[in-house]
Amino acid sequence: MEDGLCTTCQHVLFVKLTREEPYVMLKKSDKALVGNDRFEGFCIDLLKELASILGFSFEIHLVPDGKYGFQDDKGQWNGMIKEIMEHRADLAVAPLTITFMREKAIDFSKPFLNTGISILYRRPNSTNSGFFSFLNPMTPDIWVYILLAYLGVKLSLIFCYRFSPYEWYDAHPCNPGSDVVENNFTLLNSFWFGVGSLMQQGSELMPKALSTRIIGGIWWFFTLIIISSYTANLAAFLTVERMESPVDSADDLAKQTKIEYGVVKDGATMSFFKVRASEMSMIFWNRQSTSFVKSIEDGIQRVLKSDYALLMESTTIEYVTRKNCNLTQVGGIVDSKGYGIGTPKGSPYRDKITIAILSILEDGRLHMLKEKWWSSSSCLEDERYETGPMGIQNLGGIFIVLASGLVLSVFVAIGEFIYKLRKNAEHEQVRLIGN
Repeated sequence: MEDGLCTTCQHVLFVKLTREEPYVMLKKSDKALVGNDRFEGFCIDLLKELASILGFSFEIHLVPDGKYGFQDDKGQWNGMIKEIMEHRADLAVAPLTITFMREKAIDFSKPFLNTGISILYRRPNSTNSGFFSFLNPMTPDIWVYILLAYLGVKLSLIFCYRFSPYEWYDAHPCNPGSDVVENNFTLLNSFWFGVGSLMQQGSELMPKALSTRIIGGIWWFFTLIIISSYTANLAAFLTVERMESPVDSADDLAKQTKIEYGVVKDGATMSFFKVRASEMSMIFWNRQSTSFVKSIEDGIQRVLKSDYALLMESTTIEYVTRKNCNLTQVGGIVDSKGYGIGTPKGSPYRDKITIAILSILEDGRLHMLKEKWWSSSSCLEDERYETGPMGIQNLGGIFIVLASGLVLSVFVAIGEFIYKLRKNAEHEQVRLIGN
């Protein structure tokens, strides 16, 4: 014995028959491996860290029935819990969920991973595009603001071309005595000028006064940004398939009857719904009692091949969805729980293992182990995100720029009017003096 731990801890249990990746897996090798070298995974690395800190060695054995541990109606346990209770093992290192019933049967260390129950479901097919899907790249309020901006430009043009003297010209230049003046920016022409610019087609109308040129320039800049943003986001909408799940939470799953759902038989999730007294849990238990699966791998295959949802631990779902791009997590976490290392009742190992777990948790080594086995993904990152419509938080700045330009043009038009008025007064005064 060393510091309360045996020199060689026999029968440290791992689960292989449930094929719980990435916790415990058979190591792929061209050579024939024996003993502990046959296995790899998160739990293997965790066990090695604990052995290094506490100074013990270990020998790995698999659970004969391949189960974690479930108590039947007669009070009998199976799986890892039974092995620990009957002292055929010193430690149970696996994704073994700490529950009330299991804690009554064996001792647990502090959790080394936190998890909860969530829903594994296949990625749904893309939704059919509607007749007006071309409006999707921008939110409805942006389309309303664009219409208001167009009307604002129209009103500003009406004011400036009426108020600025430089937009008026002699309708009969060959007749020096004519007092008839005209303006190209009529009511309809102002509308046409705005539409032509917005459609990137231009117009035969050209502003002459500085005030109307400011309006034209700022409106052209506005339409350039809006059209470019719309085109880019429309391309993203057409490239990235938008998904729509038939259920968004566990409540939605319980209220419907089209999608089958279930859990792994004799697991912690099954126990959770069996003993929980809430209405939703009763609905789950009554409906899924005929939809159990033997293992997580069987459940994954059923999810992929039929209209079936599997309720399981969220940490495993996170790993599975990174490896299979056809699967996704639906909704949030139903409850909160943790994975702990199991020991027999009164075992001298538990407290020391708990201290060691807290040590590698605080110094970041436990997080590094999780990143090692969970970080890799065979799915493109772009597939994990949906393209959203552009809202005011994306395009609000260009509307501010446009409004500022329109206000500036109004002040410039007033200045042009005052300047021309003074020039005409001076000219008239000179003419009178000359006469």
